[in-house]
Amino acid sequence: MAQRKQWQRKFAVRLFTTDVVVVCTAVLGSHILWFGFESVELTTTGIPDLRASYGLVSVVLIAAWMLILDVFATRDHKVIGSGTLEYKRVVDSTIRLFGVFAIVALLFKLEIARGYLLTALPFGLLMLLFSRWAWRQWLRKQQARGNYLARALLLGERRKATHVAATIQRAPGSGLLLVGALTQSSNRHEPPIQGVPVLGDYSYLLQAVDDVEADTVILTGADEINPDDMRRVGWGLQARDVELIVAPALTDIAGPRIHARPVAGLPLIHVSYPAFEGIRRWSKRSFDIIASGLLILLASPVLLGVAIAVKRSGPGNILYRQVRIGRHGNPFGMLKFRSMVQDADDQLESLLDAQGTSDTPLFKVTNDPRITPVGLILRKYSLDELPQLFNVITGEMSLVGPRPQRAAEVALYDDAASRRLIMKPGMSGLWQVSGRSNLSWEDSIRLDLYYVENWSLTADILILWRTVRAVVRPEGAV
Repeated sequence: MAQRKQWQRKFAVRLFTTDVVVVCTAVLGSHILWFGFESVELTTTGIPDLRASYGLVSVVLIAAWMLILDVFATRDHKVIGSGTLEYKRVVDSTIRLFGVFAIVALLFKLEIARGYLLTALPFGLLMLLFSRWAWRQWLRKQQARGNYLARALLLGERRKATHVAATIQRAPGSGLLLVGALTQSSNRHEPPIQGVPVLGDYSYLLQAVDDVEADTVILTGADEINPDDMRRVGWGLQARDVELIVAPALTDIAGPRIHARPVAGLPLIHVSYPAFEGIRRWSKRSFDIIASGLLILLASPVLLGVAIAVKRSGPGNILYRQVRIGRHGNPFGMLKFRSMVQDADDQLESLLDAQGTSDTPLFKVTNDPRITPVGLILRKYSLDELPQLFNVITGEMSLVGPRPQRAAEVALYDDAASRRLIMKPGMSGLWQVSGRSNLSWEDSIRLDLYYVENWSLTADILILWRTVRAVVRPEGAV
């Protein structure tokens, strides 16, 4: 237990030190950029007797920035290492800090140079996010070597423990090492749960904690454990400084949709339903228009070069328009650079029949003979997808969302898969950056549904960043 707290404390110190360096660099760098090394006084009409320099403003801004990062718990061990909550807290705290500075300046009529703040804010925020991402990569490498992990015991019915174990094991960066499970059966020779050994029944919990040196217990759900038993378990774990985690039967629901409210000592969990109207839909659409417009401008030389290469690769059009199913089941023409021979669609059904996959979703031809040599390169680096930026501009697609599929594939959807159609399809998405075509149909649907149920602008930005990495280091693209 002391070991868990020790590494958590060390990692928090690393984050704190990096935050200090980043914030000081952003603020002092902005100060030097605008005022040099001279002492420049701050002017004000609201407080005539005030005599302060921008040097003092910089010191106050640095101190306030570090304080608000701490107030928003951006270095809390429960949010670092995985998920988007850590990044969201960094963004929220930084934006609110500068909002407070703007309000104070307005109230007291402080004439703070706008360029000074407008330089420090974006640079500091980007560097904070990058540093957190870099530390997260370091942490995951350490965890892959068996370090910086919480040794966890599962406590609950076998069926529920199996679900929780499978969910944890397929999530990289969870920071949890499952070292044992306790079920309702007293048979210690039960088969393992997802490879996790069964150590005994519920009564063996505290002894098991000591035997396997666990520092975390995950309660997965058990009807046999009543509230009084749970209270005594909590006391025993508290005496050993063991962390208790309750895993409710709520799968693939992100933190912002879950709200806990105590009522007469009973912790009730409220779950908000996903909503894509109003300000949320407007913000996503605005982001799509601005970002896709900039990407088209920046990628215009690449678009021109690819168009020339496709034209020279053989007969056929440069662009290929394929009918896909969009939001609410509406068909649209998805644009791609042509990467196949001219009559590729006519050959699809026979190729699928030959490999025996014509009745399964995610139609994919193995070692597809229709792809041209130029098309192989385009697909490997996803360059054939670039024209879809124009689909984004016209509102048929989004930069991030569930991948659009053909009508024949959509016809095979069940009720769960049909929820993918709630949102606009995307150029990229969770399953594209989590294995692309190497993923099974079930995993692809699970990731797409998680995105649909838990959309946030922060998540979109992170997925786009991971998309760049996936394109640079392609895997499963063809």
